[in-house]
This record gives sequence, C-alpha cells and structure tokens, in this order.
Amino acid sequence: MFAAATKSFVKQVGDGGKLVPVPSLSEADKYQPLSLVVKKKRCFLFPRYKFTSTPFTLKDILLGDRDISAGISSYQLLNYEDESDVSLYGRRSNHIVNDVGINVTGSDSIAVKASFGVVTKHEVEVSTLLKEITARKINFDHSLIRQSRSSRKAVLCVVMESIRTTRQCSLSVHAGIRGEAMRFHFMDEQNPKGREKAIVFPAHTTIAFSVFELFIYLDGAFDLCVTSVSKGGFEREETTTFAMFYRLRNILFERNRRVMDAISRSQLYLDDLFSDYYDKPLSMTDISLKEGTHIRVNLLNHNIPKGPCILCGMGNLKRETVYGCFQCSVDGVKYVRLHAVPCFDIWHKRMK
Repeated sequence: MFAAATKSFVKQVGDGGKLVPVPSLSEADKYQPLSLVVKKKRCFLFPRYKFTSTPFTLKDILLGDRDISAGISSYQLLNYEDESDVSLYGRRSNHIVNDVGINVTGSDSIAVKASFGVVTKHEVEVSTLLKEITARKINFDHSLIRQSRSSRKAVLCVVMESIRTTRQCSLSVHAGIRGEAMRFHFMDEQNPKGREKAIVFPAHTTIAFSVFELFIYLDGAFDLCVTSVSKGGFEREETTTFAMFYRLRNILFERNRRVMDAISRSQLYLDDLFSDYYDKPLSMTDISLKEGTHIRVNLLNHNIPKGPCILCGMGNLKRETVYGCFQCSVDGVKYVRLHAVPCFDIWHKRMK
C-alpha cells in the first residue's frame, strides 16, 4: 500500500523521470542524502531498474577518515493530497495487487487515498560535493564494493535528494466494485468480499529520492555521473585489454598497408620495365644476341634447382624459373635465376 502511494506521488510530481519511489515503509529511513543504493536492471523484458538500499553512506566506502561536509539544502515542495481509484484489469493489475497488500478477490477496482500534507525536498549541494571528493579514492576492500564489483549488473549510486513528509500521514485503500452513480461503490454485507485497509506513518518519512550513479576506475578514483548521458559502473580490466588489442591491430594494419603499397610500387616498376621491353624491337632488346654478352643457361644442367626469378619472383607472386646466368652474382651467390624472356634481357640491360 505504501509502495502504491509513493508510485502515484512520483508519477504525478514527475521531475523528468529522476525521482524514484521508496519501495517500502520499513526502508524509508535508508534513502537519505549521501546514502548508497544499488541499482540493478530487473531483466531484459523490463526497462525499469530496481533500487536496493544499503546501510552505508558515501563516506563509508572512501579511504581515509575525513568526513564529507557537503551542505544539504531544504525547502517546501508542495502540499500533497490524493484520492484515486484504479481498475484491477489490464497488464498492471498484478503489480497493483502486490503493492496494496490487501485481498481484492471479487473486486474490479481499488480506491487509494493518500494524505501526505506538506512535503519538503532535501538535496545535496552538488558543486560543494564535487570539490570534496576530487582527491578521494574508493576502498576496494569494503564489502559493498567487493560484492558490487563482482556483479556486472550492479551500479552503485549516491542519493542526492530525498522528499520527506513533515507531519503524521495516513494511507487508506479500499477494494470493491465501481458503481454507476458514485465514483466507487463498496459491496454490502451480503457479499463481503470488499476490502479496506488504512495505515498511519510518522513525520519525516522519505517517500521519494533521486540518485547520481558512480563510475569507479581501476585505480580507485571515481566520477559522479551528474548527467543522464554518463553511466555508472566499474572500469573492467578487459577494457584495458581490448584497448591494447585494438591499438595493436591498428599498428599491424598500418604496417601491412605500407608493405602492400611498397609491393604495388615495385609491381608498377616491373610493369614499366616489361612494357618498355615489349614496346621496342627485338634487335634493341635481345642483348643475348649481341656479341660479348652474357649467356642464358639451364641451371638444372648444373644441379641447381628451380627457384624464384631475381627480377619478377621476389614479390607476393613467387615466379620461378630454371634459367639463369653464371656471369652475374648477387649477395655472394655466383649465379642469378632469370626467366629466359624477358627477365634475362631486362636484367642485363639494367646492369649495363
């Protein structure tokens, strides 16, 4: 019943979706400014998050004994009195039944009356708090930090504002059948399935709150996520590993690109040589036909195996040949492998 009333309050007050209703009366005193709560997503089917109270404050999880002296401002928000009736049909009926906590068998609606009176808003001075925590670090040995860090779905949050009552308040819930003439009609004694329940709770009870998420780094530093764009959580070691992996991948890609560019330039140079060779008459290119030039030989006849041509077989395409020249030497080898046509003539043309 308390949860139903606080949900209705948050829905009507709004505040851009930042306000969170207090889920139960027994935990209302745990949602004070600078208290810590744990935010978890229920499951992928439900977009809403579940907030769980903790017995700790922000100071408890920080290293050092220095208190946090950020100021808390208070002011009157509004005077809240609400009477509403809700149908038990539809997809939200099960949640409503659980919230009101009464037997609704045989009923088609419930009427809720909430009298909160004047409520006040208590909020932390954000600028002062940010200055206070600039050089503070998180204590990773704290039990709440260890447990939250082990869960990937848990996000630690700091309560930044709370809305409280200023006087003794009452809640009443009635279950029955809607009447045609009246807004709500209760069943008579002959059909005693209607239900009614009322509670009274003390002044200064928290009925709603809002939070800032914490993003905690590996070195213990942390940020307050003061905007809805920034998200809280824990920096994971995998994040650093993935960053190193992507940097290494980019380095390898860049190196591979440079190698391919070099191969492409070499291939263009060979293409120019070959086109220059084929574009000229045979009498100008076939140096082996001229007197005093080097001689083509079949290297297999000299027990030298087939291998890549020194001119066109050094790139990504390993073009091999059995021909070569004994009058040329490269890197201490007393012969070179060269295709009979056109590499032999192009090589010796360059040598000249």
